[in-house]
Amino acid sequence: MERIGLVLEGGGMRGVYSGGVLDFFMEHDLYFPYVIGVSAGACHGSSYVARQIGRNKKVTIDYIDHPNYLSYRNLFREKSLFGMKLIFDELPNKLVPFDFDTFYASPQTFIVGTTDCMSGEPVYFSKDSADMLVVLRASSSLPFVSPVVTIDGRPLLDGGVSDPIPIRKAIADGNEKNVIILTRNREYRKEPFKLKWLAGKVYRKHPGLVDTLIRRHKVYNDTLAYIEELEQKGKAFVIRPSQPLAVDRIEKNKEKLSALYAQGYADAQRVADSLAGWLAH
Repeated sequence: MERIGLVLEGGGMRGVYSGGVLDFFMEHDLYFPYVIGVSAGACHGSSYVARQIGRNKKVTIDYIDHPNYLSYRNLFREKSLFGMKLIFDELPNKLVPFDFDTFYASPQTFIVGTTDCMSGEPVYFSKDSADMLVVLRASSSLPFVSPVVTIDGRPLLDGGVSDPIPIRKAIADGNEKNVIILTRNREYRKEPFKLKWLAGKVYRKHPGLVDTLIRRHKVYNDTLAYIEELEQKGKAFVIRPSQPLAVDRIEKNKEKLSALYAQGYADAQRVADSLAGWLAH
């Protein structure tokens, strides 16, 4: 299965959909040689590369009720809506241990996208290029509700801002065909950014980020159009929620999250034969 990539969109708690898809893949020993993701997609992708079936469900759905996981109180304690210490320290190192040995020993290429706050351009990290927990934190740090994460002197935030669905990076890295897991329904298109004034005020020292936030909807929608072209040419196989979404980026309802995870698993199961045929050609 050479030159076939797996591309993972972010989306905050909508990422549990990808967790369901990836658990189905792992249960059927389907591992792609190249994996790239941003934000929640990168987080779920890391457990996939580490071969940890069910871990994504544990760290998202099972722990969503933890008082430090997702709350406005975190904004005062950590300056982040999501509890970064819990998610990127206590969970992987203690509560639901991440299998670092298997992750780093995996022959899979794993790429995480972030956004450079100065230039507004995407910055990508491979699994061997930096502390992966710090990289995942940077990629998952949402503007306005998370602090900037600095790596090698670069101020970084959410990878989904500059490259929300990193299909072009996957192709540039040599993948002729790509499986793409999206976390939005087929008809979704992103609307123009409405908080230009706030972005200019909050990120006045990061003009590149402000420009990228303003252009984000166009980049996202253009990427969707590009993906549709790739689908028509047989160069992309897209898995996306088949039912209307009832989960948003900061969802805390465990039943809704469990249902979306189950939908991801069921959608992967539903298209398994079609995917196998596509991979064979």
